Amino acid sequence: MKRNRKTLSPTMHIILNIAQVLLGSFILATSFNLFLLPNGIASGGVAGISVLVERVAGVQPAVTQWVLNIPLFLAAIVVLGKKFGAKSILGSVVFPLFVLLTSYIPAPTHNPLLAAIYGGIGVGLGLATVFRGGGSTGGLDLAAQMLHKLTGIPYHMAVICFDGAVIIGTAVIISPEVALYALISLFVTSKTIDFAQNGLQLSKVAFIISDRTAELQPLILNDLDRGLTNLKGEGGYTGQDRNVMMVVVSQHEVVRLKKTVARHDPNAFIIISNTAEVFGKGFKTYQ
Repeated sequence: MKRNRKTLSPTMHIILNIAQVLLGSFILATSFNLFLLPNGIASGGVAGISVLVERVAGVQPAVTQWVLNIPLFLAAIVVLGKKFGAKSILGSVVFPLFVLLTSYIPAPTHNPLLAAIYGGIGVGLGLATVFRGGGSTGGLDLAAQMLHKLTGIPYHMAVICFDGAVIIGTAVIISPEVALYALISLFVTSKTIDFAQNGLQLSKVAFIISDRTAELQPLILNDLDRGLTNLKGEGGYTGQDRNVMMVVVSQHEVVRLKKTVARHDPNAFIIISNTAEVFGKGFKTYQ
């Protein structure tokens, strides 16, 4: 019998979270200095604003980031509460510090497309690491959350508005072409965060509506070696009770599941959709 994985003590858990926020902030700052800043790619957030300020006034980006982050952090404590502010203080302070410390590193490319792609990947990895540590780098993310709480505007819409304003500023201050590269970088960042948090091991969740669940259950449990959950449904047209089985399988097991169901109940109704993460026996262990 396998022994349960040893859980971290509260102190070690805090240390691990701090290390993740520090590492993520360093990756984020390095990517910013290597790819985004030298090519004028302001892909949103306070970091994007600092790129525009550097182009217009020659102010060191780290200074702009501190000047904007500190008031936003204090406002977040008032609007969102001390607990939320505590999660953001470390990243809000150390990210600009790492930007300052890594500002001497020369840019490996001045091709804006390459810079947008690699910068987006680096920023995505950095942010995903910070998020995994339960932290935040502050900036316009705090502003979006405060706007959501104060006005009721959906959070994702607030983020789009703020990032959109930065990209429009890029088009006006630098050039419309660079603004398009900023959009590419922003898209790559979002996809990288998804990949870093969920990985490539997408699982599938299947809902099977069948009159022969008694035959199908042992096949799924024993032949496919997957657990299932029986749900109670009701036909929308007939009003009759229907049996619904919910099964989670890996991608390579989907074909076997479909063939098994079709072989024993050709009239079964199957719904299969993607699910990003599954925790539990046979899948990932939550930590």
